[in-house]
Amino acid sequence: MVVDAEDPFKNYHLGAAAIAKPFNTHGNHSSNRNLLEKNAMSMPQNLEKLVKARGVAGREEEVRNLMVQMLTPHVEEVSVDKLENVIAIKRGKTGNPKVMLAAHMDEVGLMVKTVTKEGFLQFSKMGGIDDRVILAQKVNVLTEKATLPGVVGSKPPHIQKEEERKKVVAFDEMFIDVGARSRDDVKAMGIRVGDPIAFDASFLRLGNDIVMGKAFDNRAGCAIMVEILRQLADADCTVYAVGTVQEEVGLRGAATAAFGVDPDVALALDVTFTGDTPGVKEFDTTVKMGSGPALTVTDSGLVTHPKVLRWLIDTANKNGIEYQLETGLLGTTDAARMSLARAGVPSGAISVPARYIHSPVGLVSLKDLEDCARLATVAVQNIGDRF
Repeated sequence: MVVDAEDPFKNYHLGAAAIAKPFNTHGNHSSNRNLLEKNAMSMPQNLEKLVKARGVAGREEEVRNLMVQMLTPHVEEVSVDKLENVIAIKRGKTGNPKVMLAAHMDEVGLMVKTVTKEGFLQFSKMGGIDDRVILAQKVNVLTEKATLPGVVGSKPPHIQKEEERKKVVAFDEMFIDVGARSRDDVKAMGIRVGDPIAFDASFLRLGNDIVMGKAFDNRAGCAIMVEILRQLADADCTVYAVGTVQEEVGLRGAATAAFGVDPDVALALDVTFTGDTPGVKEFDTTVKMGSGPALTVTDSGLVTHPKVLRWLIDTANKNGIEYQLETGLLGTTDAARMSLARAGVPSGAISVPARYIHSPVGLVSLKDLEDCARLATVAVQNIGDRF
């Protein structure tokens, strides 16, 4: 991978060879841990670094390497399983509950499907993306040896018929222009069918505490998970912090990781869409950005276990943490798969309210991230004998 010259982790990047063996433990040598501890960053800094990384579903290596680096100073063990989930363990007292935290590392994106004889890339979608947000976007084609820029194009509206202009351009009528003149030109660039394609968007700070960038779904959850481990100094329970893969294409990493961990309780750390923009009815969702963590009551894949919901609400009320409840959503999170592992796992989800998810760029509130991290941290510290 290409490393930024100012990267504070420049002496500790993990290549593919370092993760060849499943459940291979990393970062336990004191010299490495000291280096990482010295270069540990704040949650907003971690978020920016994670957002800038590319990790289309099924191709999460760049994000995975960052998560290993960020988690290592705060845990006793970090490993990568066969599906390439990151599993970090902070051990508690024997006999106390095992808590699994899950934040998916993948982002929605595209993948090279075919190459036309004129040298244009046609693509498939990786994850749920509305066709309306794809057209005219800048993208990065991630080949084996390089990252190549491109732009999504389509038939010009100037030569479309009137009925065509009234319709949304379907993704299979779009293409990606990388400046090639032929199929052979594309091949010479190193582009192959199956190469992942990530959206290209800057990380920017807007007004108040709002930041803008790509892949907050779910790099926000990843940054929160790192922060929880950083704050979690005195928990009696054992915590498994898992960066999951392939969530956007079926919650796949969470399913295998939860089977292996076999936790007593599990929390997904994710994002949710908001209802605080024009055109959204209160009945659709009442979640607002800047009003604290959203706690899932029900969604299309999960009815949150009542003991988990009570645990989170009691923790928020006792510690003065503002929160929101959401129910009846069409989407779901890793909690849905974790809840069905083995004989069943009491599970819930803590989500960051985010605008414009599953698009090339979104918005989140840094205060919401801080409150999500605080709620989860205090809940784990005070889990007692609830589970």
